[in-house]
This record gives sequence, C-alpha cells and structure tokens, in this order.
Amino acid sequence: MGTEKLLPRETAKKAVSILKDSYKGAKYYLDFSNPLELLVAAILSAQTRDTVVNEVTPALFRKFKNVVDYSSSTPAELLKFIGRVTFAENKAKNIIEACRILKERYGSKVPDNMESLLSLPGVGRKTANTILINAYGVVEGIPVDTWVIKLSYRIGLSLSRKPDDIEKDLMGVIDKKDWKNIAYILKEHGHQICRAEPLCTKCPINSLCPKNGVSKYK
Repeated sequence: MGTEKLLPRETAKKAVSILKDSYKGAKYYLDFSNPLELLVAAILSAQTRDTVVNEVTPALFRKFKNVVDYSSSTPAELLKFIGRVTFAENKAKNIIEACRILKERYGSKVPDNMESLLSLPGVGRKTANTILINAYGVVEGIPVDTWVIKLSYRIGLSLSRKPDDIEKDLMGVIDKKDWKNIAYILKEHGHQICRAEPLCTKCPINSLCPKNGVSKYK
C-alpha cells in the first residue's frame, strides 16, 4: 500500500472509453425472462459463479412461476433445485421471505425503485442496481461486484475496497450513459485479460493502467 495510483479524471475516462470499445458485446450474465426471475437469480448469484446459477435456474423457474409459488414454499423445497449454490439454505429463506414481502406490500410485483428493493432480504445495493438496470432500464448507480472491486483498484479508477465508495468513485469519472454496462465490461475484461496474472502486454489500456497490486504479469 502507499504506491497505488489513481488515474486522473480524463485518463480514467479515456481508459473506460477504450474498454467500452473493446467489449461492445458485454452484457448481463444471468439468464432470466422477467423481473421476478431476475430477483431470484441475483439473490442466488452472491458468491456463486454465474454459470452455476444459470445451470440451476431453468428447472427452478419451471417449478416456481410466480410470487405465490415461492412464498408458499419451504426452504427444503427450494433446496432441491438450488443446492449447488453457496449458502443455499440462507438464500432459499431470503427468496421465500422476499416473495412474501412482494405479495404483502407490492402487489406481487418486483419494485422499480431503489428504496423498496433494498427492503427485500438478500438484496443489497449491487443487486438492486442490477434489477433496476436489467429489468426496468432504470439507471441510478453502478452494480459493484467482485470483478468491479478488483479491477477498479487495479486500473486506478478507485483506491477504495468498499463497494459503496467504489460506486461513488466510478460514478464520478464514468459518463452516466455507460453506468449500465461498465460492470459487465469490467467483468469481460477480467475474464479475457485482467486475470490473477494479467496479460498486460495484450491489454488495450496497458499504457494507461497503473497496475495497482500487480506484481507479476505477462
């Protein structure tokens, strides 16, 4: 610590622009067909690989089609479908309780505002941003997941490790029109280039990146 570098605002904007052009096909990574399915998938995705979530949700969604199906079920019933995800039992309880709240307070509809979404068990600001952006096209902030935390620091977009502070830092240097996709762009960049041992010589922002925390790269 102490040698980290924060990119100047204009340099940060340039780096984001280059990444955006490099990953034009980047998009949200969980499969869903309506806001309720997105809510459930997003709750399941915490600390779980998206590939695992996408493998378990098709059967889950065929069985549980609406808020009543979930709210009247038991954790044991959900665990038959989601047992492979991390913290499955706790997530099952959160999904059931969230759907009970949707039924009682929100007319069985997934809310389209931050405050109401944050009232649901298993929903933090990252998940709420994800739902707003991908279900309703509402952009209030930036979803900050593991990849965003890791790459924001490494690239020098933020020196914080706290999601809320990282989100504020990113919102300060990234144009609002790009808030909805930046998390997925960074995730794609992480998969292709900015790995545990990054491929810096192949990186489109190699000349701009301060490589914070990187001791070895290719």
